[in-house]
Amino acid sequence: MDRRPAGLEPQMPPSSHSASPAVPPDEPDRSAEPPAGALAPAGRRRAGHHLARPLVFVMAAATGLAVANNYYAQPLLPVIGRSLHLAAGTAGLVVTVAQIGYAVGLLLLLPLGDLVERRRLVVLLSLATAAALVVVGLSPTVAVLLPAAAAVGVTSVLAQVLVPFAASLASDRERGRVVGLVMSGLLVGILLARTVAGLLAATGTWRTVYLVAAGAMVVQAMVLQRTLPAYREQTGLGYPRLLRSVGELLRNEPLLRLRSLYGAMSFGTFSVLWTSMAFLLADHYHEPPAVIGLFGLAGAAGAVTATMAGRQADQGRAQRSTGVTAALLVASWPLLWLGSRSLVWLVVGIVVLDIGAQGLHITNQSEIYRLRPEARSRLTSAYMVSYFVGGGVGSAVSAALYGSHGWTGVCLVGGAFAAGDLVLWLLSEIAGHRAGPGAHPTVLTARGTLTARGTSAGSRPRWDPQAATR
Repeated sequence: MDRRPAGLEPQMPPSSHSASPAVPPDEPDRSAEPPAGALAPAGRRRAGHHLARPLVFVMAAATGLAVANNYYAQPLLPVIGRSLHLAAGTAGLVVTVAQIGYAVGLLLLLPLGDLVERRRLVVLLSLATAAALVVVGLSPTVAVLLPAAAAVGVTSVLAQVLVPFAASLASDRERGRVVGLVMSGLLVGILLARTVAGLLAATGTWRTVYLVAAGAMVVQAMVLQRTLPAYREQTGLGYPRLLRSVGELLRNEPLLRLRSLYGAMSFGTFSVLWTSMAFLLADHYHEPPAVIGLFGLAGAAGAVTATMAGRQADQGRAQRSTGVTAALLVASWPLLWLGSRSLVWLVVGIVVLDIGAQGLHITNQSEIYRLRPEARSRLTSAYMVSYFVGGGVGSAVSAALYGSHGWTGVCLVGGAFAAGDLVLWLLSEIAGHRAGPGAHPTVLTARGTLTARGTSAGSRPRWDPQAATR
């Protein structure tokens, strides 16, 4: 009997006869078939099947709508500050606590994607997010607003549940493209959140934005319940062991650590810009929230190029893509500094920074999903916690520096985050060249050798437990 979930179409298996990579000895054995009626592990449900484009689009749209909840506040910060009588630094904490809450959700809730049935998890998180958004929209004081914003951040982690969900349903040779498409939805959600928030606030108040968003999340829960396939991993781990395994993945996977550092610094520089740019546009250019929100459209180029970065990773060019995107991040900040003199330079800088940040993010995720197919939610958890910790630090520092050192101080700290990514890439290049051809770059550990670059499309880095003894 064909037990393919809805949205998966048959596809001819690839002609290659390459052997499957070895698995570290402490991983659970997945060679046995699941019991009758049980949901099969990801590897068996995915093998030889193509993920239907309509389902990919549904997941991309849901991902964008979910993540948008963390970004509605950015163009509204001046309005929220005036409404609740807050200083710029205090108003900026609305973004910061939401990102910290998101990091907590990534650490505590996202690993559940490897333990419970994912469709049910996504639907419940959608409804919980709707409830938290209602509280934000009705908040009478900052004492209520900040905890509610943090709760929205925690439950909005459902966006990151959907990304590894799509990666697990996709076949090996299309995974980078599928991840790129779903992430394009996420990036569009981040960008359009600012535009939609500004327009809604112009027709009502900032509270209108959050109440409308709550209704949208209820509708999303109903749509996802009807369209997503039932899916559950077979990990054999309890929740406490599952959480501990996130740290073990960071310890045992050098490539995960490397990509987590890239992500933390790239989202740090991204958050530095978008936290303080609303203050620059409101204070220096005297723009209203509706116009400030429109600047989010300038970053649409990052969403357009996301699938290109995924294809580069599928073709084994992740290291090259990393260098190019890190260089774009650095190049964006002199342009953004000129943005205090001309809006043209500001828009150009936004475009360059968004292309670099989103391209690097897609490359990072495409690479870590090749490591351990049965642990994609936990890999995402480890990576995204680092990513949003970097973003939270960037937001907090950006809001504080704008109040004390103005736009120049913001640009200096944003450039420092971007330079960190470029320096890290240069160091990995130097290490790779020293290791010689064929091992570029190779990271040695006590348990084996993991080649972090040069993996072929659709493959994962090879784990060689004998390397340490040779």
